[in-house]
This record gives sequence, C-alpha cells and structure tokens, in this order.
Amino acid sequence: MRPLTRRLIGTALLAAAPWAAAQVPGTPGTPISVLFVGNSYTFGRVDPVMSYNAANVRDLTASMFATNPAGSNTYEPRPWGGVAGIFQQFTVQAGLNYDVAMSTRNAASLRGHLLNTNPAGWDLRSNIGSQRWDQVVLQEQSDEALLRRPGLASNPEYTRLYADLIEDWVHQGAALTYRERDFIGGNQANCVALGYSSGACSTQRTLPANVNASSSTRMYLYETWARPNLVNGAFVTTTNEITGEVTRTTTPATTFFPNLEAMTDELAAAYAAAAANAAADGSGGYAGIAPVGRSFMRAVASGIATRDFWGPDAQTDGLIDLWFDDGTHASKFGSYLSALTLFGTLTGLDPLSLGPNERAAADLGITPAQAVLLQRVASEQLAAAIPEPATVLMLLAGLAGLLGWQQVQGRRQHGA
Repeated sequence: MRPLTRRLIGTALLAAAPWAAAQVPGTPGTPISVLFVGNSYTFGRVDPVMSYNAANVRDLTASMFATNPAGSNTYEPRPWGGVAGIFQQFTVQAGLNYDVAMSTRNAASLRGHLLNTNPAGWDLRSNIGSQRWDQVVLQEQSDEALLRRPGLASNPEYTRLYADLIEDWVHQGAALTYRERDFIGGNQANCVALGYSSGACSTQRTLPANVNASSSTRMYLYETWARPNLVNGAFVTTTNEITGEVTRTTTPATTFFPNLEAMTDELAAAYAAAAANAAADGSGGYAGIAPVGRSFMRAVASGIATRDFWGPDAQTDGLIDLWFDDGTHASKFGSYLSALTLFGTLTGLDPLSLGPNERAAADLGITPAQAVLLQRVASEQLAAAIPEPATVLMLLAGLAGLLGWQQVQGRRQHGA
C-alpha cells in the first residue's frame, strides 16, 4: 500500500472514533473558547432549542442580522442559542469553563462561510478569524457533501476543498489567492466536467491573512444526519413563510436514498474523506469528527427512536422523534442528541455522566428517562472506535476517488 493511501485510510478510521482525539477539559480558571460554525442544524431552527441558553452563547452574526436581515426567516427570531446553547449547559453541569460562540446563517455551506457568498454584507469569515480559538466545530450544509445526483444540491468537491481551506486558515493563517479549478479537477475543463460552472471554476479568489491563526486550535467536523425527506416514502411539505409552520401534503417527494442507513453511510464517508484530505497537506488537520449522524442512526437501529418519519403511527408509537416536521431539521430530541455527541467529542467526557437530572433536558421538556436513553446512544456511538463493515467500505470507496484528486494537486504543485 502506498504511503499516502495508508495515511488517508488511517485518518479516516481515526475520524470515525473522535472520542480518542478529544481535548482534555480546561480548568475552571482557564476558559476554553469554542466556535460553532454552521447553519440551522447548529442554531436549532425551532424553539425550544433555537433560543435555548442564548444568554450564554455569543452569537457572532447577531449584529450582521441587525444591519441586514436578508437570507433570514421571520419565524426564526433572535437571540439564538441552539445546539451550542445545549452544549454550553452540559459544560456547566460537568464543571467545565467554556466560552461558547456561534457563527451561523440559514443554509450556509462551508464555502459560503469562507467566501462570504450569501447574504451580501454578512462577513462570516471575519467571525472565524476574530480571535484565537481553542476549538472550532464546522458543520457543512446538509446535502453538500453527498455524491452528485441529478436533482440533489450536492457539491462534494466543495466540502473537501473548503473543509481543508478553513482548517489551513485557522491553523496557519496565510493569505491565499487561488481559483477553484486549481483544486477541483486540476484545470478548467476537468472542473467544469465535474459539474461546476465555468465562472465558479475560473474566478480568482483571495483570502486575507488570518492574524489570529493558531496551530494549537483543535478543529472538529460536525457530521450531520440522514434526512427523511430524501429517503424513499417521503412526501412534499410546505412551510408558512410567516409562522414557520410545516404542512405535509399527499404528494410523493423526489427521493435519493432507499433508507436512512444508506444516507448515513454516505455522509460518514464524505466527512471522513474531508478529514483525510485536510490531514494530507501537513497543516494540522482535524482532531476528530463528531458522529452526530451515526448517533441518529444508532438511536433508530436500537429501537428507541422512530424510523419511519412518514408512517401513520410516527407520532403515536411511543418512541423518540428525532426530526422536526419538515423531515430535515432536528426536533428538540435530535438537537439534544447532537449536543451530547458534540459534548463527548470535544471534552472527552462520557455523555452518560450527565445523568437523568441533566438541566438542559428538563428545560427542553425531555423526561429523565428519555435523556438517559439519548445519553446512552451518544456514549455508545462515541465508544464505537471501529466503524461497521459497511461504513468502512464506504470510507475506502470515498478515499479511492480522493487519491486521484490528491495526485492531480501534487502534479500541479510540482509543475507537472
């Protein structure tokens, strides 16, 4: 096996077991600064999660929203706390001292965060570079990382590229002028052939230096979950633009996956490939992946959470509902499970240590019994150091394509 192949596969398997790479918690007198970068999967989309514990989360986009609310929804009023707010409450209960900040906007991708592409006037990149961070968590747009399919808004090369560029910028901070074709395909023709527009491939882009870069910042990828609205059996839903209320129609939706497992495996492989790519250039890479999507799947597979979101008994089966009414965002239970998985990943502490009387669960209307069930799921997922065989195959398949991409970059860098 070639050295680069061994390194990429090793990184992918490490990424599947993020607990092993967790940071030792700081002392009460030394706050750990953490920045959560993402979109509505991070800020929560709907109450009680969206506004939860907002007083103890620094929302770095609040001032941008006040100046220009374009791209935001009226049914998502600020202040936001979200998954970051739940995480912060966990750290308090665990006796840790965390300074929690969040940079989020609706439907934001990692590319959008670094390039400030939407909405105009929101300088999201400046949030990432606003200080030296101890930890940074990146959450990609929910279908960006998936393999390309007609009708699906996926751009997997963007996920790999911008997970790497943000990691480089946080760790090393060098200014960079580039064209996306330099990294995607290696030339204009190949970039366009992969499905990207001629303008996107050829536009010259410039990143300023990050004066707050630090090689000691521990970076994590927030692996998102399978979406029932993209799985066979889904129905079209409509969202009221004023109230945010979701109504389910009887019209079958266009779907892309036969089941939740298939989408979960593909997302896990995509995030592992992104982590492996970031590690390959020697810039520091990612400390781990928070396997939130696999925690969702474990909850379903273990029988504590509803599998068939669209089934007639989905609301009455007595199981935990992980998804919100639209079949894409998390419910309060899903957001709680997300925060538990992130808590274990970033602190190295067992989520089960929070126990039945954990405060965030009580605040959100989650019973002690439900809280412990979800804590156990997160604990077991984080302890699962070796991924399932099917997931390993997905990881290796994703990395096989990545190797060719790395070789193209290597030839370009050496003048070939």
